[in-house]
Amino acid sequence: MRYIGWKTDFTKSSVPYSEIKRGGPPRDGITPIDHPVFETVSEASSYMTDHEPVVSVELGGESRAYPLAILIWHEIVNDELGGNPIAVTYCPLCNTAIVFDREVGEERRLLDFGTTGYLRHSDMVMWDRQTESWWQQITGEAIVGEFTGARLEFLPARLVSWQDFKQAFPKGSVLSRETGYSRNYGRPPYPGYDSADSRPFMFVGELDDRLRPTERIVGLTFGDTAAAYPFMLFETSPVVNDTIEGRDITIFYAPDTMSPFLGMFGTSNPVVGSASVYDRNLNGISLTFYANDGVVVDEQTGSTWNIFGTATSGPLEGSALTPIPHDNHFWFAWYAFNPETQVRLSDDPGE
Repeated sequence: MRYIGWKTDFTKSSVPYSEIKRGGPPRDGITPIDHPVFETVSEASSYMTDHEPVVSVELGGESRAYPLAILIWHEIVNDELGGNPIAVTYCPLCNTAIVFDREVGEERRLLDFGTTGYLRHSDMVMWDRQTESWWQQITGEAIVGEFTGARLEFLPARLVSWQDFKQAFPKGSVLSRETGYSRNYGRPPYPGYDSADSRPFMFVGELDDRLRPTERIVGLTFGDTAAAYPFMLFETSPVVNDTIEGRDITIFYAPDTMSPFLGMFGTSNPVVGSASVYDRNLNGISLTFYANDGVVVDEQTGSTWNIFGTATSGPLEGSALTPIPHDNHFWFAWYAFNPETQVRLSDDPGE
């Protein structure tokens, strides 16, 4: 395949070119946001609904929400938060919201990212404007060009409802709809996509029938172990405690987050929930969590916790768990890049 107009070093690649498919729009045809504008929580509350999904990022003492209503149209925001250059990315075909550090390598080279217009396993392939290397969004790995083999650092981020964000961070900032582009941010462009049971759009590869292709999962990798926790598990177990490769983790689930994909014919937005992952160890103690009437409580002290891993009352009030970078993906996309993954269908770590 010929890639006309690119300055990329195509002699370097880590994947077969046959796996890279044109997605439709040309390079940056899905336009990234390079000069983001922000609003206060109060200003954004005038038009945002409580259950609307946002990507929440906290860095350098600052908190910011990136609504999926905007990200689903632009897919990449090149930004800076708390003095840290970040790329907030979202691939709607795989439902992958991932935040990266934009500085790469020992020399900490600063990169800006755009969309190539190509997909691999239905996932967005990004490009950096400094070397025109191509990067796989799900893995954060450069797969073509000068940076081939390099990896971006994943930064902790949470996909939560607007209601949860504004309650936790009333002084935070919000990505504004004043992007400089003409888009209908109130009407996402992929109606009903997450309700499909058929082969996902532009996906060429093996589907695993343990879960339906667009089942939402929390994906984690530690060492040689990859694990997927389907959202169907959280319907009966809104708090999951587990241990992977010796790492004690907990997953908190909130049921009030809407799907970013409009219901069929734009009639509704189903509520699908959201999940966050934390290290269970705090001050040398491995905590065990459970849900009590929708409130997360730890067994050791009886303190209550919110979806952001912060104790809101009890002996540990004000304490915060360490967030663990994780993935909220569609199952087919997680499996495509993690074919040896375990599917956890129980909240019992022994099963």
